[in-house]
Amino acid sequence: MPIMYNTGEWFKVRPDYYRKVELATPDWPIDLDLEYMLVEAAPYGGPIATTRDPTKLVPVKGSARPMIRIFDTTGRETGHILWNHGKLIAMGWSDTEELICVQENATVFVYDMFGHEKETYSIGDEASVTKIVEAKVFQSTAGTGVAVMTTSGRIFLKQNSTKAERKLPDIPNSSMNCSCWDIITEGRNSYCLLGRDKEVIKLFPGETVGTITANLFEKPHERIIKISVSYNHQHLALYTNTGLLWLGSVDMRQKYCEFDTGRKDMPLQMEWIMNTDNTEADAVVISYPSYLLIVNRNADRSDFPYDPVMFLVAEMDGVRIITQSSHEMIQRLPKCVENIFAVNSQEPASYLFEAQKKFEESSYKSDEYLSMCREKIDLAVTECIEAASYEFCPETQKSLLRTANFGKGFIFGHNPDEYMRIMRILRVLNTLRHERIAMPLTFKQFSHLNPEVILSRLVFRKHYAVAIQVAKHLNLPESWILEHWAYHKVINDPNDIEVARKITEKFKNPSVEGISFCNIAAKAHQAGRDDLAIKLLELEPRASLHVPLLLKMRKFDRAVGSATQSGDTELITRVLLEMKMHMMLSNLHMTIRDHPLALNMYKKIMRESNRAGLYGIYNTEDDQKAIAEYHFQNAIESEGLESNLSLIGNAYAAGRCTLEAELCADTGRLLKLQKTLSTKYNASLNGLSVHDTILGLLQIGELKEAERIRSDFKVPERRFWWLRILTLSEHHKWEELEKLAKSKKSPIGYDPFVEVCLKQGNASEALKYIPRCRDNRKVHWFIRANFLNEAIDCAFEQRDVHSLYELQKKEGVVSDRTLLGKVCNYISMLEMRK
Repeated sequence: MPIMYNTGEWFKVRPDYYRKVELATPDWPIDLDLEYMLVEAAPYGGPIATTRDPTKLVPVKGSARPMIRIFDTTGRETGHILWNHGKLIAMGWSDTEELICVQENATVFVYDMFGHEKETYSIGDEASVTKIVEAKVFQSTAGTGVAVMTTSGRIFLKQNSTKAERKLPDIPNSSMNCSCWDIITEGRNSYCLLGRDKEVIKLFPGETVGTITANLFEKPHERIIKISVSYNHQHLALYTNTGLLWLGSVDMRQKYCEFDTGRKDMPLQMEWIMNTDNTEADAVVISYPSYLLIVNRNADRSDFPYDPVMFLVAEMDGVRIITQSSHEMIQRLPKCVENIFAVNSQEPASYLFEAQKKFEESSYKSDEYLSMCREKIDLAVTECIEAASYEFCPETQKSLLRTANFGKGFIFGHNPDEYMRIMRILRVLNTLRHERIAMPLTFKQFSHLNPEVILSRLVFRKHYAVAIQVAKHLNLPESWILEHWAYHKVINDPNDIEVARKITEKFKNPSVEGISFCNIAAKAHQAGRDDLAIKLLELEPRASLHVPLLLKMRKFDRAVGSATQSGDTELITRVLLEMKMHMMLSNLHMTIRDHPLALNMYKKIMRESNRAGLYGIYNTEDDQKAIAEYHFQNAIESEGLESNLSLIGNAYAAGRCTLEAELCADTGRLLKLQKTLSTKYNASLNGLSVHDTILGLLQIGELKEAERIRSDFKVPERRFWWLRILTLSEHHKWEELEKLAKSKKSPIGYDPFVEVCLKQGNASEALKYIPRCRDNRKVHWFIRANFLNEAIDCAFEQRDVHSLYELQKKEGVVSDRTLLGKVCNYISMLEMRK
C-alpha cells in the first residue's frame, strides 16, 4: 500500500533505510567563519566550542590573542574564554557539559558552558616536561578522561581529575611515527589503539609493550591514516591513505567489510552511526571537503554533496552534522517508522495510519483499512506510539498519536499509560528543541539522560520558567529549581527589597514544598548582602535552620532572640556559647538581659563552668539578692561563712531582703556565741543550729546558758520543754523531771513525760504523769505501761465500752480470771445503762 508521508529525506544503504533530520538552522555571528575554526560540539545537543585553527592562514580581526567562543546549537553565543595560557593542543566536552582544554605542558583547564573556569589539573610531571603533541578527551565509567601523547611517543591516561595518571605500555619500534590513535573503554579499563603504517598497535594498561595487529586489509595500501571507534566502543573503522575503509569489531577479530571509497584526498572526520532502536552500529559516515560518504557493513554506500566545511558529532543514536548554514542529524531509520511510512508497506501500523486518515475524511475506506489490521491492532497502536517518539516534526507526532488514539478505541481494556507518557515526553522534547532553548534531544537521548539531568541543564542555562513547567508536566519536584532561581536573583539583582518580595511571592505557593529560605540567605551572605540575608531569614519559621546562619553573620542579638522564641534549650545553649567566644562579657550581658530564658540559661552555664562570671552578670543587673547568694555559696564552699556573713547580710539588706539580712545577723551572733561557749565549756558547739546548740548545753548541764540562747534567739517554749524532757530522761534525772512537771503547767502537756519514761523503760515513773494526761489518752497510756487493772477502771469511769472490749482481748486480761471477770462485769453494766 503506497503511503508517501514524510519520506523526502530518507535514503537507502542496503538493506537499511537512513534519514537526514533537519534541526534548527544555526545563526552564526557575522565574524565567525567555520572554515578557519576548530570546532568541538558536546553530545546530547550540548554547546559548541570554537577557536581559530592555527594551521590555517586567516586575516586577523580584532585582538590577536586566541579566544575560545562557546555557542548553543542555534549559533547564539553563551560565553567566551580569553586564552592567556600556553599552546592549546585539544578541546573536548565532558558528560556534564564542561569544556576541557589541554595545554602543551599537559595542564588541563576545565570551564563551564559560559566560559567560567572551574578547575585545573595536570596529567603528570613526565608529560609536562616532555611536552605533548596530541590529546584526546574520552568518556569512561569513572567520568570524563584525558589522554595525551608526548613528543617522546608515550601515552598517558587520566580517567578523571581526581585519579592519578597512568602510563600506557611502550610503543614497539617507537622510532617510527604513528599516524592516528584513539581511546577505547571496556568496563573499568581504558586502552589505546594506534595506527602506524599498515599495522594497529594496542596499548593496554599493565602490559610492558604494546601488541601489534597487521594484515587487516586485503588490498594494497601504505598506511592507516584514520581510526574511529563507535559510540559504544564495540566497533572499529580504519581508513588508509589509498581510500580503503575497513570495518570490524574493536578487538579486530571480526571483519565486517573492506570498502574502496575511490578517493585519494584526506577525510576530515569519520564517525559510526549508532542505531536508533538498539545499541548496534551498522554504518560509518565520512566527511570530505564538500562531500559526505556513508558506508555500511555490507559495503553498500550512499553519498551527498555538502558544504565545504562540516563537523561531525557522534551521538548515541546517530551523527549530527554542523555546517556554516545547516544543522542536521543522520539516523538509521527506526523500524516502526519504516513500517508506517515506507512505500508499499503492508504492516498493521501502516493500515491503521491510513484508516485514521480516511476516518477524518469521512470515507468508507477507513473500515476497509481497519479490517486489514484488526487482528494485530494492539501491535499497530504500539508502533504508532513508538514512531511518534522518534519524530522531530510536531505535525507528524500529532498524526501518529491521533492514529494511536483512534486505534486504542478498538482494544478492550487498553492501558493508556504508555500513550500518556510518550505524549508528555514529546511536549517536553518539542520545548527543548525550540530555538530559545536549543537542546535538540532525541527521545532515546532523553530517556538515557533521565528528566532530572535535563532539568539540571535547563537550570544551569537559567531557563527557570521552562524548567518549572517541565517539572510540573513530568510530576517532578520543582522546589530545587525555585531555589536556584532565587540564588540567581540574589547574585544578580541589586534591589534587596524587590528580591525579597519576588522570592516571597514565588515561595508562598502551597504546592511548593521543601524550600528553605536559609539556603538562599546563605547565598546572600556569601555574596556580601547581609541585609537581604536577614530579610530572607525572617521568612524562615524554623529557628534551628536560621539561627546558625545568624551566628555565622555575627548577628547575635537576632540569633538569641530567635533561639529564645523557639524555646529550644539546646539551640539557646549553642547561641550563648558562640556569643561567649566572640563578644566582650559586658556586651554579652547587655544583649541577653532582655531575654529572660537566655539569661537564666547563661547563668546556669556559668554556675556549672565559671561561677566567677556570674558576679559580672549580677553586678550588671544590680541584683543584690543574687550577689548575696553568690557570696553565700562561695563562703560555704571555702568554709569562710563567719567572715563573709556581714558582706552577705549587707547585700541582702541592699536588696531589701529583710528576713534574710536578719538571719545573717543572727547567724553571726550565734557563731560568735558558739565559739565563746565552746572555749568556756570545752564542748564542740561550733557550726551547730540553735536547736542543736541548746541541746548540747542541756546535755552538759548548762541550763542557764541554754535559757539565755532560748531567750536571745526566740526559741519557742514548747521546743525548749521538749529538749529539757528529752535530756533529763536520757540522763535518768527523774526527780528533776518531776520538779519540771510541777514547776508550772506544761506547755506541751504531760503525754511527752509519759512517752520519754516509757522509752527509757521506767513504767513506775510514767505512772506519776498518766493521771495528768488528757482523759482520752489515759487508757492508752495505762495499756502502754501495762497497768491493765488501772486501764479497766479508767475505761469504766469514762464509760468507754470500746476500750473495755479491746482490753478483753489482751493476753494479760485473758490469762487473769479476776481481770477478765472485772472487764465482763463492767461491760455488762455499761450495756445495761444504754
